Amino acid sequence: MTHQREIQAAFKVSIPVMMGYSVLGFAFGLLLVSFDYSWYLAPLMSIFIYAGALQFVAINFFNIKAGLIDIAIASWFVNLRQSFYGLSLLKKYKKAGKLKFYLIFGLTDETYGLLTTIDEDKQLKKEWYYFFLTLFNQSYWLAGSTLGAIVGSNIEFNTAGLEFSLTALFVVLCMEQYKKLKNNLPFIIAIIASSLALVFIPSDKMLVFSIAFSLIFLFVLKSKIEAKHE
Repeated sequence: MTHQREIQAAFKVSIPVMMGYSVLGFAFGLLLVSFDYSWYLAPLMSIFIYAGALQFVAINFFNIKAGLIDIAIASWFVNLRQSFYGLSLLKKYKKAGKLKFYLIFGLTDETYGLLTTIDEDKQLKKEWYYFFLTLFNQSYWLAGSTLGAIVGSNIEFNTAGLEFSLTALFVVLCMEQYKKLKNNLPFIIAIIASSLALVFIPSDKMLVFSIAFSLIFLFVLKSKIEAKHE
């Protein structure tokens, strides 16, 4: 099989995301149909939008009949963090060629966490390994959301609390980042930045400002972080 090594490696690495995306995607599908939307919107959104948090937010957009400008601004703020992720992956994706467009489209928090945490086999064709890893992750979300929408169309569910599975997945990936870095300073910066944003910034802008605060602290303390990492 062509690229068998890359497929096997990508699948093995993506298993933690499968556990999270399947559950969270299922919750999204249930939530979508609970507002009387057709089940097929779940797979369509998961194919063409594929942005977990934004897909949940989109349900509210639909309900309040938000305008295109409002949707565009809100979407930009929700997904602004991906810009910072992308900048740090420029070197990894440099030789991806025709695969680069999908790699950019399919970049999520969890995929980024895996790409920056897991040690890569030097024998792998990196661009195909990245492609299959991204594809596996999207397929988990697609399968989960589609199944949730179909089941939710036929059986009534209480969806309260299911969205917490995304937070749990973030915690696991954060722990993997800590094991690899073995450096407390970036995590201390994250705690301070998010605390400042929580106290002084409105909740709808907290994510953007916490990222901004983190970047400022990281630039100021760059030399200390790099010294501890060496």
